[in-house]
Parts: sequence; structure tokens; C-alpha cells
Amino acid sequence: MALMAGAALLAGTASAQQAPPPHAAAKPFQVTSPNGVRDDHYYWLRDDTRKNPEMLAYLAAENAYADAQLASLKPLQTRLFDETVAHIKQDDSSVPYRKNGYWYGSRYATGASYPILERHKGAATAPAEMLFDQPAMAIGHNFFALSAWAVSPDNRLVAWAEDVVGRRQYVLHVKDLATGAPMADTIANIEPDIVWADDNRTVLYVEKDPVTLRGYRVKAHVLGTPVANDTLLYEEKNDTYQMGLERTSDDKFICIAVETTVSDEQRCAPAAAPRVFTVVAPRRREFRYSSDHLGARWIIRTNKDAKNYKLVTVADADLGKGTAAWRDLTPASDTVFIEQFKPFQGFVAIDQREGGNRMIRLLDDAGASLPVKADEPAYRMALDVNEEPATSWVRYTYGSLVTPTTTYEVNAKTGERRVLKVSPVPGYDPAKYVTERVWVPARDGTRVPVSLVYARTTKRDGTAPLFQYAYGSYGISTDPGVDPGRIGLLDRGFVYAIAHIRGGQEMGRGWYDDGHLLNKKNSFTDFIDVTRYLVAHGYGAKGRVAALGGSAGGLLMGGVANMAPADYKLIIAQVPFVDVVTTMLDASIPLTTFEYDEWGNPAQKRYYDYMLSYSPYDNVAAKAYPALYVGTGLWDSQVQYYEPTKWVAKLREMKTDSNPLLFRVNMEAGHGGKSGRFERFRQNAEWQAFMLQQLGTAG
Repeated sequence: MALMAGAALLAGTASAQQAPPPHAAAKPFQVTSPNGVRDDHYYWLRDDTRKNPEMLAYLAAENAYADAQLASLKPLQTRLFDETVAHIKQDDSSVPYRKNGYWYGSRYATGASYPILERHKGAATAPAEMLFDQPAMAIGHNFFALSAWAVSPDNRLVAWAEDVVGRRQYVLHVKDLATGAPMADTIANIEPDIVWADDNRTVLYVEKDPVTLRGYRVKAHVLGTPVANDTLLYEEKNDTYQMGLERTSDDKFICIAVETTVSDEQRCAPAAAPRVFTVVAPRRREFRYSSDHLGARWIIRTNKDAKNYKLVTVADADLGKGTAAWRDLTPASDTVFIEQFKPFQGFVAIDQREGGNRMIRLLDDAGASLPVKADEPAYRMALDVNEEPATSWVRYTYGSLVTPTTTYEVNAKTGERRVLKVSPVPGYDPAKYVTERVWVPARDGTRVPVSLVYARTTKRDGTAPLFQYAYGSYGISTDPGVDPGRIGLLDRGFVYAIAHIRGGQEMGRGWYDDGHLLNKKNSFTDFIDVTRYLVAHGYGAKGRVAALGGSAGGLLMGGVANMAPADYKLIIAQVPFVDVVTTMLDASIPLTTFEYDEWGNPAQKRYYDYMLSYSPYDNVAAKAYPALYVGTGLWDSQVQYYEPTKWVAKLREMKTDSNPLLFRVNMEAGHGGKSGRFERFRQNAEWQAFMLQQLGTAG
């Protein structure tokens, strides 16, 4: 079917409520693979140039249809946005931190979408020196992101990575901090990883492949010389690996880290002469590690003989001798998962997970351990910026679904804590809300942790609207926190739930292993089982349940929509990864090869068949679906716009219900949506208004 409906809508020949939804033409196309051939009638919607007039007309028609269907909700959308902004302190500033004689911080002006980054010499109260005036830098750009920056060791220069498209193809710039004058050095298509060598003239960066956008080369650029003459320091030829670049905590070494989902390899060189890099330990499958340096030793987080990771040490002289030279600093544990660590003089700060919560433990060189305590059942601690290791004070953050993010310092010797800042949330009283942690039995008997929050006035009698979120992929855990955009929903009687489903690492590495590759369907069934449990136990009303997920969480939403459509009144899928098999068959698409260890390589039949059995696009059927709100960005580099576009087109063709299906295409953004402090909340207000309408909740 051609775009007649969309054209009529755009021409205004039908009223907003009477106009039929747009339909994309179905065009014959076959996707071939070693394991089968599949028909894909909407493959034509893929255009890597993003210039196909017919494709753009369809996206415009979908946006126009969404505009028409949501027109009556504009006042509610505005009200929701205004309520959210009222909970944001507009002239806010960060807690400054010290590095190399300067205090660094950021501040927002009232109404500004971007912060000003500045520093103070010697003391946080000294006059401010401008690093980046981001509000000014963003002028004239529909999208703007300053994603990484690094000051030279002599404090004179700053290099930064900037994106003005949204496709995460960053451009490196350098300027003189004394004069503010930009230098001529500009390097395009890099990762946002920038490191200076000690000579204050050499910048190391990661170059991206122009097609796949995979970071694959580390180069050294000497200021004032042609980019074409940049020295190649390392090239990763295995296209299943991606890479990063950083200095060690003591600034003595520069390390190149390459990784896949199941393997790491790190090579380090002196920052004074980063030319010859020593491999910390050679890569092998199911072997992961990361290292840092302080004093005369390296500290390494590894899963060698420790599924949930442990810390080991190795002397400088033994670096490069492999794991035989490693000595345990912490034991392996079946219940404690080590997330990350930070070395200090005399102790190590350990960021770990236990019982579904993220917490901090301080381990001194004598082996004494000091856990940092918490008072709530579901919470999140995390190491904050700690740039100077010669201190007894460790900075960390604490928060929960009720408690706003609070920045603390804790003394490793005495255990004394002091509050540096409580993130302000105007008009919010934590005492009015309750947070819980419940454990839901999944269908295979596994207990799934769920974090809950609701207003004290909300009754647990099975009448409340339930809003459930999850991600559950890549071993990424979802930690609780106060969100200004959620407060208005809680005040309207919502129960909000984070389902910590398998595929994350909330319960350790095994939690991830049980939710990826040939176990991926556990993520979907966990989410569904959590919904059914919460409804059965009075946390939500049957028929008043909404679900949200984005990116790989959008895959979750697509799977749930196919597997249990009757359990949800509304599903919101943002930038969803829904065309699993076709994407994973195409190595030219950004991220594909890196993700073989997450989803499987469909060139192998067992993975092909399994992925095909749950891929949302391939499993759309002629049946009733809940109301759907789908969002994407035309310039998305992580999940290409055509995945959700094809999914929506096929749903419009196949679904048998009359429930609304809205597709919002952001024509000027990538994976994270539009840039700017308030834009996320402005975009969220649209689907929130739609959710309130669908769940029958008063605006």
C-alpha cells in the first residue's frame, strides 16, 4: 500500500481523528543467509544516505499522524513538562573536584540547556577560568554534545570531542586556555577518548572506521603537524572488538583497552613516551580484566578463577608476564560482584554489588575491610570523581527511588562521612514516598529483584496504574534514582517498578549469562512474570499497566509485545533494536560485529534459529497488540532508524486491533534524542501524556 494516507494527512484533507494511519508500500525483497532466506517487504525503508524521498515522505507522514492523534493532549503534555521543570534547580552547579592544582566544576544558568565548564586555580573559591561556554558553542546547531575533554599536563591546553549531528562521530578540537584561541588542529570521526602525553604536544585518540563506526585505531597527533602524518600506535584488526583509551590513576601510564562482551586485552605504555605498549595479559575467550596503576604496583580486576571478579596485584617488574605473576588481593565470591575499583595510597575503594544493590567497600593494605552502610532496602552507591589518590577521603554518591542523589566523602581510616551536596529537587518531599524491594519468582523458579516506589497515599488494592521499566542486556545494571520526570506520575497515583531482569548484572555475572545468547528469552519472561506478580499482589491494576524500554530495552518491549500483549495496556519502545537477525547478518552496520557475543552470530544455525524465534520484527503476527508508542532518531548510530520504522510498518499491516500505534521520528537526533538539559523531559512529556490517556489517569 502506498503513502496515500500519509499524503492525505499532510494535505489536511481529513480531520485529525478521522485520518487513517499512514501505511508504507510493501516491496518484495529477500534477506539471504547461510541458514535461510526471509521475505522483508519493508527493507526498502533502509537508506544509509537518509535522502530517499519516498522513505522521508513516510517518516513525515508518521510524524504528522502522531501530531494529529496527540493534538488534544498538548495541554496535558505542556503541564507535564512544566511540572518536571519545576522540580529542576535551574541555576545548579556540580561539586568541584581537584586535579593538578585546579578545581574543576560545571554550572547551569537559569534557562540554559547546556552547562558552563570552568576551573579555579588553587582553591574552589578562586576566580573562575572558562573552559567551555557550551550555551554559546551550541548556538546554530540543532544538536550539540561535548562528550569528552582533557587538559594538558602543564594546564595550558585543552582538547575535546564534539558532535553536532548526533551520530557519535566526534571531532577533536584543541584550544589555548590562556587566550581561549582555538588551534588549527582538527581531527574528524573519533571516539570520545582523548589522552595527552607528558610532552604537552602529543594527543592520543581513537579513530573510527568510517562505515561501521567501530573504534579501531589508536593514533598520536603532534600539535601543528598534518593529521595525515599522525603516528599509528595500534590497530585492532579483529572487528568483534572495540577500544578505549585512558591514563592510570597516578598519570604515569597510558593504556589502550580492547574488549568484547566476553574478552579483554589491555596494553600500557609510559605517558612520558607512549610508543611501545606492553600487553598486560593476552586475550582469550571468557577472560576479562582491567588494570590501574599506583605506586610500584598494578591492581587488576579480573574474572580469572572468579566469575564475579576479584582484585589481583602485580609488581611493575612483572607486568607483561601474564597471569602467572598475579597475586590475589580479594577472594572470589559467589555473592559479591565487583563492579569497579579505584586505588588510593594505602587502600583501594571497591564498587561492588550484593543482593541486587550497588555499594562501596574500602580495603586497606593490611587487609581490613570497611563497608559503607545504607539505610534503605533498594539503593545505589557509586564511586564519584576521585582524581587525586594521595588522600584518605573517598568521594561517592548515594541515591534511591526516594532519596535524591547525595554526594558524600568517607574517610577510609575512621569511617567518618560528610555530605558534600544533596542534589536539589525543588517541590519534592522524600517523606511522601515509599520505596520497596520485592523478589518475584520467575517461571523457572529464579527470584528476580524489583525496585518499587509510590506515594504514601497510593493504595495497594489493585487499582493503581503500574509503570514498569527494564533494560536487561550487555550486563548493564539498572540502579534506582529520583527522576524529576517521574514525580508527577507518582503524585497521580502510579506505582513505578524497575524489574532487574536477567541480562544485567545486578545479581552477578551469572545473572548476565542467564540473559544473553541462547538464554535471551529469560529477559522477556522475567519481565512478564514481574508484571503478573505485581498485578496479582495489588501493586497495579490489570488493564492499567504500561511498560517502557529503550535500545536493547526496546528489543525487550518488542519481545514482550509479541509474547504477552494482553498483559499491557500500553508499551513504549524508544530507539528499539527490533530487527535482530537482519541487522546481525550485516557486518557493515555499526556495532554488529562487536555484538556477536551478546546475541550470537546468525551465520551459525543454532544462533540464527534462536534469534529468529524472538526477533520482534520477524514475529509480528495477525493478532491484537496493546497501544504502542515508538520513538527513533534519524541519525541514530546505535540502532539505525530503519529498524523501528520497518517494525511499525509491519505492525500497521498485521495487527488486528484498533489500539493506537504512534511513531515519533526525531529528524535531528541520534540514539539519545535531542541534546540539551530539558529536551529529554520535553520528549518524555509527549509519551507520558499518551500514557495517562491510555491508562485512564486524570491529567
